[in-house]
Amino acid sequence: MAFISPQKPDLSVSFAGITFKNPIIPASGTFGYGIEFEDIVSLEKLGGFVTKGLSREPMPGNPPQRLFETAAGMLNSIGLQNIGAQAFVEEKLPLLRRKKNLVIICNVFGYTREDYETTIRILNQAEGIAAYELNVSCPNTKHGGITFGSDRVLLEELVASCKAAANRPLIVKLSPNVTSIPLMAKAAENAGADAISLVNTFVGMAIDAETRKSRISNITAGLSGPAIKPIALRMVYEAAHTVDLPVIGIGGITTATDVIEFMLAGAAAVQVGTANLWDPCATEKIVDGVARWCAEHRVARITDLIGTLEI
Repeated sequence: MAFISPQKPDLSVSFAGITFKNPIIPASGTFGYGIEFEDIVSLEKLGGFVTKGLSREPMPGNPPQRLFETAAGMLNSIGLQNIGAQAFVEEKLPLLRRKKNLVIICNVFGYTREDYETTIRILNQAEGIAAYELNVSCPNTKHGGITFGSDRVLLEELVASCKAAANRPLIVKLSPNVTSIPLMAKAAENAGADAISLVNTFVGMAIDAETRKSRISNITAGLSGPAIKPIALRMVYEAAHTVDLPVIGIGGITTATDVIEFMLAGAAAVQVGTANLWDPCATEKIVDGVARWCAEHRVARITDLIGTLEI
């Protein structure tokens, strides 16, 4: 096999029948529908991207206040505001399809199993979508989502039914707000998931001592950003050593070194979330940083790093 110069490392990764030019993917809810970033980010340079959560019908989301900056991250309670799957197919997807070799993953959300299935069937009719990411982990809605993600039996039933409905690979996004990540990862695998992604946000809250009121209208919200990275890294490691599925690592990734750490822990790819909100060009910069890191460390193929943590 021909040797690839470390000066031009091979950053491509492949799993679930999809080839990504590199393992850096903007996370759902932090990159809009993609086209909002096209004037400032070279979308074709990214490994792919995940859309905002799409539902059967449009959703207005939660009332403000919905965001609060913390010491090392952010609390959000957006509530999965989106235009609905049909509007995405008609209005947003045609614009995205103009980009060559752009891997588009649609994040799918519902309140009931039927909602998830219907949303997937709407998206099935469209061209240009590479995979679905099943959101069973959002803590910012009163029903659905995390209800499935925190119950092993419900999760297996949902994943199995969505797998049957989907005509594309199915990635299951797991919640960290559970007793056992390995148990939930195994449930997703048993039900037919093609890959898993983790973690979503941790349930948290913030209080204004002067007004004695919550800083978030929904009282609780999802904590993301650098504060959660050590816990997310541990959970990715646990999941990767439990299932024989590709794992996409998420949680506090802001630098190229963060990406390398998640891959050493067992991640086949990563998603960058909160960093996009303080620097819209974060993902593109991280791609360049990973290429430099591999060249400097004489890593010819980034896939050689996956799961190579030395114990």
